[in-house]
Amino acid sequence: MIYVTRLKGKEFVVNAAYIETVEKTPDTVIRLTTGKVYVVRETPEEVVDKCVTYFTNCRTELTVRHMTREE
Repeated sequence: MIYVTRLKGKEFVVNAAYIETVEKTPDTVIRLTTGKVYVVRETPEEVVDKCVTYFTNCRTELTVRHMTREE
């Protein structure tokens, strides 16, 4: 899950696993695989960075859990 901000300033959370596209039109538009569309303040690059961080953290968590079970 990543935090993003609506144009009016309200922060909300999007499931990064459902993001299909992020485009600049000139506002940043996030389209989910569910068909929902969100316009946010963040740039596409910021959204991508948040997703990369989220998935990196998920992978790290899974690795730690896996290593802990083997010991």
